[in-house]
Amino acid sequence: MSLFTQLKSYQALQAHFSKVENVHMRDLFAADQQRFNRLSTNACGIELDYSKNRITDETLQLLFDLAREAGVEEKRDDMFSAKKVNTSENRAVLHTALRNIANIPVMLNGQDVMPEVNAVLKKMQLFVEQVHNGTRQGYTGKSFTDVLAIGIGGSFLGPKIITEALKPYQNSAVKVHFVANVDGSHIHDVLAKLHVETTLVVMSSKSFGTQETVKNTETAKEWFLSNGAEFTDIKNHFICVSSNIAAATEFGIAQDNIFPIWDWVGGRYSLWSAIGLPIALALGFDNFKALLSGANEMDVHFRTAPLAENIPVILGLLGIWYINFFDAQSQAILPYDHYLRGFPAYVQQLDMESNGKMATPNGDCLDYATGPVIWGAEGCNGQHAFHQLIHQGSVLIPADFILPLNSQHEMSNHHAMLASNCFGQTQALMQGKSLAQVKTELDELGLTEEEINRIAPQKVFEGNKPSNTLLFDKMTPHSLGSLIALYEHKVFVQGIIWGINSFDQWGVELGKVLGIDILAKLEDSSLALDSDASTNALIARFRNRKNTEVDFVEKIAV
Repeated sequence: MSLFTQLKSYQALQAHFSKVENVHMRDLFAADQQRFNRLSTNACGIELDYSKNRITDETLQLLFDLAREAGVEEKRDDMFSAKKVNTSENRAVLHTALRNIANIPVMLNGQDVMPEVNAVLKKMQLFVEQVHNGTRQGYTGKSFTDVLAIGIGGSFLGPKIITEALKPYQNSAVKVHFVANVDGSHIHDVLAKLHVETTLVVMSSKSFGTQETVKNTETAKEWFLSNGAEFTDIKNHFICVSSNIAAATEFGIAQDNIFPIWDWVGGRYSLWSAIGLPIALALGFDNFKALLSGANEMDVHFRTAPLAENIPVILGLLGIWYINFFDAQSQAILPYDHYLRGFPAYVQQLDMESNGKMATPNGDCLDYATGPVIWGAEGCNGQHAFHQLIHQGSVLIPADFILPLNSQHEMSNHHAMLASNCFGQTQALMQGKSLAQVKTELDELGLTEEEINRIAPQKVFEGNKPSNTLLFDKMTPHSLGSLIALYEHKVFVQGIIWGINSFDQWGVELGKVLGIDILAKLEDSSLALDSDASTNALIARFRNRKNTEVDFVEKIAV
């Protein structure tokens, strides 16, 4: 396989870039009254306006040529047909099968995976209904009022953010609380609000060996047993999603309370599986199914739409254009919806864990940039903080603006004001404000020529800052499912073009492995400090922390 920069289409794009890099979008809009009509599209209830990008028709055609030459269509079909596209781990990538609501057979190693998928969904549905109607109870016969969901990474972030994003759809039967951080303050604060008799614990770890998740679950178990429950009561209160049945049953979890997950489901793509059990408990199973349906609709679009109409492909290619030609190093995700405020963090993990790679599956080291830094926050808060950097900073930061056309809570003209800010930001980023405009404004204020010449450059907005706007009718389980799947497929498209495997995450592992060794040294001071000088000093400092605390208290007393 040729590296990205060796492709003929890349060379053509590089030559084209030298011609258009200084073209201003103001001029592109002025020359083409139909620019929005030509550079906008919609699918799955999502409308994409990508007209405010530094592109021409020729740019788009060359980018589509790049997608074809890189094999986007073929590799997309390989993923959907269960070929082992996760080559470093020799696994298929079938999170799309988890939301295959049409139940089309998906054959892996000669067997259809859908019967197993459907069986788990049915088990989830029955479990959720029993918790909500009170027929599944705690060890004292009381109905559950709270769910403690313990996980980390994809086993935590997706369920938490979706539950927050769909707050208006939450079921009143139970309240779901999420814990991921191994910092004891987190689980301490959550457990302080819960009651043993009415709390259901859902632990999510494919291996049942994730250090942070296991520790938090053990702490929940200690809390449970020290507040009146017996070991045999664990079977009534502890549930897990895992492929390690032996470890789960040894912990005390009843085998009927173990929900399976398969090796072809990656962590950051796992919310569609039984990892999504906290979502179903929070929202109800019908809303969970609607989430799956929305994602499936985007899967069908991604798989069947021509490249020029394919929203994930378009967004993926625009990202390539800015990262590899304009040297953009980051991408801002800006949801203009309070309930979607956690969405940038979700995309952050999805994108950076998938495409933060420096070598191809063939072992070739890359000499070009891959995954960008993903960041962002909800509007309008960001406008009064980091938007300054996007508007007038010296680095190019492409941005995605996300807005539901209808609010969950129509109050006075709040939503119109929110939308006006969203649209105003994209307009300002595109057109900017020239030096001549600024000087005219300052002159009208009566400033002297000296004052104008000093102040004017500081008030100039270069403009020509690219953005996409994604609109949809309302934030519903279905629309959120489509939105998440859109970004999943965008990331996949970019990984294909860069020639990397978007489905492993070896960069996560080294720190975890070293952390286990360091933990042993922190807990046993007899172990030799044989790391580097810095790490040895930090371990020693932690070992001596109690003595330091005593010294500090004694100094205060004196």
